[in-house]
Amino acid sequence: MKTLETERLILRPFVLSDLDDFFEYCSLETVGPNAGWAVHKSKEFSKKIIENFIEKDDVLALYHKEDKKVIGSIGLHKKTEDDLGEYYEIGYVLSTPYEGLGLMTETVKRVIEHAFNDLKLPIVYCEHFIENSKSRRVIEKCYFKCIGNKIYKSIDFGDKESKFYSLKKEDYIKYMEEKK
Repeated sequence: MKTLETERLILRPFVLSDLDDFFEYCSLETVGPNAGWAVHKSKEFSKKIIENFIEKDDVLALYHKEDKKVIGSIGLHKKTEDDLGEYYEIGYVLSTPYEGLGLMTETVKRVIEHAFNDLKLPIVYCEHFIENSKSRRVIEKCYFKCIGNKIYKSIDFGDKESKFYSLKKEDYIKYMEEKK
């Protein structure tokens, strides 16, 4: 993915030198489990994840301009399901000390803009676990509409119920026009 920018963040591909920052937030009990993955217990494990991000090229590091560190990530993942076919889903995590500042809403809106304007996608999807009200608020602030519940197949925690959302390009354009 290409580098994107917001007022307070640079969204850029991960590099191995992000390891210390990445491990710092991935080792928090309040981050991974909300996204469906276990707390990182070692830097060696975190390094493998970063290497995977680099190889797949569908996850960006959230580099905080003021604090000069990586504080989270956002992905635009290509997926396939029987009922939807091939589609793109936004997934994100943020270091707990940075929650409540509007950073993730700012980030998701920038990735949506990229998805529609640069990648020319017709629709993007997003989901959150039922109990994750923080992610729900971000999704709702970014104009997504709930289309129902589904089961998310978590690698570390098994099947978990989630809310599934979509945002069509034409609805996004309408929202942007209304803001003017």
